[in-house]
Amino acid sequence: MKNFVLPAILLTVPTAALAQAPDEAAGDASAIIVTGAGLDLPPGTPAYGSVVIDRQRLLDSASDRIESVLGDVAGFQQFRRSDSRSSNPSNQGATLRALGGNASSRTLMLLDGVPVADPFFGYIPFSALAPERLSVVRVTRGGGIGAFGAGAVAGTIEMASATRDQLPDFTASAFYGSRDSTELSAGLTQDLGGGYVSLSGRWDRGDGFQTTPKDQRVSATVPAAYDGWSTNLRAVAPLSARSELQFRATLFEDNRTLRFKGADSMSQGQDASIRYIDRGPWQVDALAYIQARNFSNIVMSSSTFRKSLDQRNTPSTGIGGKIEIRPPVGDAHMLRLGVDTRFATGDMYEDAYNANVAANPRTFLRHAGGDQWTRGIFIEDDWTLGDLVLTGGARADRWSITNGFYHQVSASTGAATGSDYADRSGWETSGRIGALYHVADAVALRASAYSGFRLPTLNELYRPFVVFPITTQANAALNPEKLKGAEAGIDLTPAKGITLSATAFYNRLDDAIANVTIATNTRQRQNVDRIVAKGVELTAAAKLGDINLSASYAYSHSRVHAPGAAFDGFTPAQTPRHAASATVAYSPASGPSLSTTLRYVAKQYEDDLQSDVLPDALTVDAIARLPVGHGINLVARGENLFDKAVVTRNSGGSIDLGTPRTLWIGVTFGG
Repeated sequence: MKNFVLPAILLTVPTAALAQAPDEAAGDASAIIVTGAGLDLPPGTPAYGSVVIDRQRLLDSASDRIESVLGDVAGFQQFRRSDSRSSNPSNQGATLRALGGNASSRTLMLLDGVPVADPFFGYIPFSALAPERLSVVRVTRGGGIGAFGAGAVAGTIEMASATRDQLPDFTASAFYGSRDSTELSAGLTQDLGGGYVSLSGRWDRGDGFQTTPKDQRVSATVPAAYDGWSTNLRAVAPLSARSELQFRATLFEDNRTLRFKGADSMSQGQDASIRYIDRGPWQVDALAYIQARNFSNIVMSSSTFRKSLDQRNTPSTGIGGKIEIRPPVGDAHMLRLGVDTRFATGDMYEDAYNANVAANPRTFLRHAGGDQWTRGIFIEDDWTLGDLVLTGGARADRWSITNGFYHQVSASTGAATGSDYADRSGWETSGRIGALYHVADAVALRASAYSGFRLPTLNELYRPFVVFPITTQANAALNPEKLKGAEAGIDLTPAKGITLSATAFYNRLDDAIANVTIATNTRQRQNVDRIVAKGVELTAAAKLGDINLSASYAYSHSRVHAPGAAFDGFTPAQTPRHAASATVAYSPASGPSLSTTLRYVAKQYEDDLQSDVLPDALTVDAIARLPVGHGINLVARGENLFDKAVVTRNSGGSIDLGTPRTLWIGVTFGG
């Protein structure tokens, strides 16, 4: 890997605040300060609606993968239905609100305030985000601004690290699962002065399952084996009674084999961040980060089973930071002022091979890459008027796409072809307004409107790819996506421990980037006129003694507007109309516990022309714990208990399948 670690530093998004109810999270100068947390959530945050996943739910996942837990929020999706054990890493873009399948993330995903998407591809390294390291996750569907607002066209997913009170001095777990799978993790947390240091690691591997249906397997077909590890260091050091430094360093590597022997992929990263928090009268949240990432991938011919492409090296670097200041403007207002910046640079080195010749000679050497930079300034104010909270903000971003190129050299003749692309830059302005009105103690109304934008990634601009039999071309002329949207909702608390929520939304994504069919087995990334998504989202939660219930449902009516195109009026690719999730958990203060989750995803289409269908899927997961004393628990986990065949890819009848029934048994210790 050509990238190297540059220790930089830490993060957090509102940790303690996220775990509270919206009113409790409004912020109070007399509130207890939680070391390692961020600043309090602004009081207008609930106006934009959100779903909170608490730490217990994060720990109660049958797969123990963060992307599976995010499936609790109906409408969350990756480009494909596979999780991070059986999907190509570059497919793992996160999106919300049925704005169309895209391997790059349309959702801004933050860990302690730091963007986690890959600088070159825009995918999320889900395998490096261990649930046990997190305190809470807040998912806000719909466009947003504020710090690092660029990229939040489909919403924002904010993850917060576990705080000291949630981290035992020592934790460990060991699991053994179906198909010779193992999962090992451990964590050590120690107080240091008035702060603490936490070191954790995780390793998981498995022989994998057959993603290819039995009637399509050949001699070269192999299971989707995986082998990955990650380690995380977090340190929090108070500087005064109200200020502290937070540092993080994360290293990870993930190796996978998909479909055919030799079709190996590798992703790795070395990330670091530092954050300064001051909770004094002039509150300050300042952070800086660096990401050093790499990716490689070998594509095997599905006819000769020889190497056709070796994407041997894709080093990329992301550097960014923000400064946010909250001046004292009175109890009725929370004013936020700030600047942020993100820089991404990356290169792709790949070699093409002639898979139709037994010698499998190299035919072309390719090199592509470029730079991106966004610099933004933002202002936001929350104004509390008794039972009414008004919120509004605006930001302006200067963006640039520079030094783009795609070069190809013939391995036999040395002849060079390719292009160097003109630099581009521009300004984007975005904003949002919202209102939250407490009609009564049990009823709150909310409404909001917003706009946002997303730059095309370096991958979308410069890197073509092949998923047999489809070749998708890059497009260096892509424009930024721009979203406008509005929503209204109601939050009910009919009884203690019971919450209900309903939201109706309308989102319009102009210049949406889509994979457009331009010839047989050939697509190109293009800006289409717009995608319009509208629908309804319902959530419910109840705590009835030792029983916790939660449910989420999303109905999305999404259409592509592309006058003159064959797909005009069609549903965007990879977009289900219905999605639902429900969890029932029995969690007494002591004794055995059980949690069961049911998820449903409706039919969706693989492609823009709606020619290949991915059928609907209903799956059931479960996890059971049996305490045996001294902090030790015996744990049994089951994924897809009824062994539902989940189709994750369908290209002209060439099928990939998702995780079949997978059973785990293990032991955990925390004390």
